[in-house]
Amino acid sequence: MKKWVGVIILVLSSAVVFSQTTTLTNPVNDTVKAKWGKIKVVDGVKMVSSNDIIENITQSQEYSTLVSVIADAGLTETFKSKGPITVFAPTNKAFEKLPAGELDTLIKPNHKDDLSYLLTYHAIAGRLTAHDIEKKINANNGEATFITIAGSKLTAKIDGNRNIVLIDENGGQSIISKFDIQQSNGILHIVTSVLFPKPKAM
Repeated sequence: MKKWVGVIILVLSSAVVFSQTTTLTNPVNDTVKAKWGKIKVVDGVKMVSSNDIIENITQSQEYSTLVSVIADAGLTETFKSKGPITVFAPTNKAFEKLPAGELDTLIKPNHKDDLSYLLTYHAIAGRLTAHDIEKKINANNGEATFITIAGSKLTAKIDGNRNIVLIDENGGQSIISKFDIQQSNGILHIVTSVLFPKPKAM
């Protein structure tokens, strides 16, 4: 099992990033509801844009594993914060692709920091739409690099089927299967695989 260090510092520093990029003073007030008051059906469940990320993904069984591991990592309040934050959310099927026993290991208390590092690698500070990602890819010769809240790099490109593909630091790939799901505290994109950063240097 890969070991990661420095996660506590990274998670704490993410709070600073949030405060620097926040544009919403109150993600559930009337102004936000008027601007983002839309409903989008995702995997058969209505996600209301005036709800925060946790409130919406909790509604669907397709994301029960994600909700559970976010709680195990102690990051529920992070993903409920006013942000804004862009989250690449793996489905239950994405987690099922992990090697046997890997998730069971990650959710053990002594691997809480590893799990936090993994989950914050699926988030970027700010509100990043699919169009924003595509625009940056096109402006950078077909490949764009983003810095996640974990502090590690995530690469994006467009494949032959016009899918946005995310590439982690180990070369693993995940397709954005559903995109631009507005949340009161950011935006949600659904991905087909779990992404892994490189272990932090000692």
